[in-house]
Amino acid sequence: MLKSRKELDAELGGAARAWLDEALAEAAHDAARTTAASGTPHPEASPYASQPWELRYAAAGRHCGQENADSVRSLLLVEARAPLSSVTRLYEQGAAAERRAVLLTLHRLDLGDTALPLVEDALRANDTRLVAAAVGPYAADHLDPHAWRHAVLKCLFTEVPVAAVARLDDRARGDAELARMLGDFADERTAAGRAVPEDLRTVLALTALTAPADGGAHRATPTAAPAAPAPTEES
Repeated sequence: MLKSRKELDAELGGAARAWLDEALAEAAHDAARTTAASGTPHPEASPYASQPWELRYAAAGRHCGQENADSVRSLLLVEARAPLSSVTRLYEQGAAAERRAVLLTLHRLDLGDTALPLVEDALRANDTRLVAAAVGPYAADHLDPHAWRHAVLKCLFTEVPVAAVARLDDRARGDAELARMLGDFADERTAAGRAVPEDLRTVLALTALTAPADGGAHRATPTAAPAAPAPTEES
């Protein structure tokens, strides 16, 4: 979970707090400068032109501790009102920890759906830290149904807890296609002599729920899974 500035100030030593103050001031200055120059919060700059605060982003763990690095990097992105060019550069050029912080912060930036390629890239990875970060609020808001269903299956396949999937209850509820995919995945695991993840049963139960007009939820009548060939685990 990302920490607030107040929580960080309570945990960091004097030198680390001073470094964070300077880093956030640089980020805020860059945001103000670009706004004054263009009249918009974050005009798209050259994808090759790094800003000074981006160097601070990479050094966050060294100065504030690895346990605080995600939170510090997220604060920097928000304070800088990071444009897509900066977000993409930090993701593409960063180590896994730096990529994770980008993914964790996307929903706090004014990017619309333009950062979806970063989420899609993370979901192709086998790094479970990136997969877990990729299925947060930004993915819940912007992934289309087909991509979102495959993101859920990716979590099951890589053993990322489905608790990491933002708005799982909302998006899985009544999703018959997701139920079919989960059934195929379970059949494949059983045929291979492998255990079916408990999380799969959790998601499958959600797909059997519908949302009535009163805003509550009730269980829909289950239907038998089709006898279609099961997809491979790579799907």
